[in-house]
Amino acid sequence: MGKFHIMDHPLIQHKLSIIRNKNTGTNEFREVVNEISNLMAFEVTRDMPLKDVDIETPMGTAHAKELAGKKVAIVPILRAGIGMVDGILDLLPSARVGHIGMFRDEDTLEPHEYFCKLPSDISDREVLVVDPMLATGGSAIMAIDALKKRGAKNIKFVCLVSAPEGVKALEEAHPDIDIYAAALDDKLENGYIVPGLGDAGDRLFGTK
Repeated sequence: MGKFHIMDHPLIQHKLSIIRNKNTGTNEFREVVNEISNLMAFEVTRDMPLKDVDIETPMGTAHAKELAGKKVAIVPILRAGIGMVDGILDLLPSARVGHIGMFRDEDTLEPHEYFCKLPSDISDREVLVVDPMLATGGSAIMAIDALKKRGAKNIKFVCLVSAPEGVKALEEAHPDIDIYAAALDDKLENGYIVPGLGDAGDRLFGTK
C-alpha cells in the first residue's frame, strides 16, 4: 500500500515560498525548482537498499556501504516535469530519463497522452515520475497507467505542490504508489491548485 509523504524540511519549505511568490521571475523560479527537486531526492531515495563492501583507503580497509538496489529512471510529465529532472540527476547521475507527454483539454480538464519514450529496461528500474503539480490527478494517473502498461513495477510520484482532490484520485487509481510532495494545498478552483504557485510550465519557461 502506497503512502503520501509531505516533505517538511525547513529548506524545502523556505524555497517553496520563493516559487509561490508571483513576483519571482522565470530564471529564479527555474533555479529554485531545481534546488527543491534536489532536496526532495534525498527523501525519495531514503529506502534504497545498501550492500556491504570492503574498500581500501590510504590507511587500511574500510567496511563500507554502497547502493545495491534497482537502477533508477526519472520520467518527467511534459512539459513542466522537465524542470525537476536536473536536480534529481545531480544526485543520481547514472539514472536514465524517459518522457511522457500530456496535454490538458482546457474545457474538460481531461489529460491526453501525445508522447511516450522510455528506457528499454524500464521494468527493471525504480521509476520516479515527476511533475511540479498534482492538481486533478488526471495526468499523473494516465502517466502511471502508461508506465505500468509498458512493464514498470516500482513507481514513485514526486511533485512540489498537491491538491487534496488530486492526491485522493491518484491514491484510488494507484493505491500501490508512494506520493511525495513539498506541500498539500487547500483546494482546486477551475483545475488549478489554490493557493498553489500558478501555472508551473509557464513560470518555468516564460510562456503565457
